[in-house]
Amino acid sequence: MTYLRFRQLCLVASQLEPVVEDLADVFGIQVCHRDPAVQAFGLHNALLPVGNTFIEVVAPTREDTTAGRFLRRRGGDGGYMVILDTDDVDRWGPHVDAQGVRVAAFLGHGDYRGMQLHPKDLGGTLLEINHTRYGESLDGPYNPAGPDWQSFVNTERVQRIVGVELQGAEPEDMARRWGSLLRRPVENSGESSGGGQQVVLDNAYLHFVADRDGRGEGLSGVDILVNDLEAIKARALERGLPVDQSQVSIGGVRFHLVHSEGLN
Repeated sequence: MTYLRFRQLCLVASQLEPVVEDLADVFGIQVCHRDPAVQAFGLHNALLPVGNTFIEVVAPTREDTTAGRFLRRRGGDGGYMVILDTDDVDRWGPHVDAQGVRVAAFLGHGDYRGMQLHPKDLGGTLLEINHTRYGESLDGPYNPAGPDWQSFVNTERVQRIVGVELQGAEPEDMARRWGSLLRRPVENSGESSGGGQQVVLDNAYLHFVADRDGRGEGLSGVDILVNDLEAIKARALERGLPVDQSQVSIGGVRFHLVHSEGLN
């Protein structure tokens, strides 16, 4: 079976715990894993499952890290990385090279292998493609989330992440680059999504829009399928977070609260 699926997004924050606490309290989710391996990059992190998709938050623990430079470039906390999984990482290598996209890092330990692609070649966002052995099922093993992530899932308020918003000055060009790299067609987004273009993966979509906040290219929004909209908004208001009718902002990212009937 050949697949290319959204599994995880990564936010970067100047301070880890406040953003983790906001996510956990607002969405009714909890940390399933903290990965000591990210210390090699001068980071600490936390992963929180949203159904069988994940939000990771990373924060620098020392000066002069890639994440720290990202924070300065975008003027604070924000979206950092899109992470996909596939059946075979090796088959993507020659294609990535032919697309003229640089590999920023190769990853591998135990049953996990992956590669991270340079954000300057894609439009301000790191892209990782990875594979976990025996991870064919979305509810099966997924190495970055730890050995027993399934026991931490709580879907009372949220079901899963269904889309990621990437913004830039030339979103159509960005969509073409991502579509060509991922071997997926570029489609027009519906009016309910605010227009723009999208690239559809097996279980989610990447939505490309114009720069909406003056922060430049990067991961700017997340579409999250919700079960209890009012509880989410109430918790966000209590925490003093920006909220409107169907959106909550956490960690410098807009979380669009989507009902199942609002999906394309």
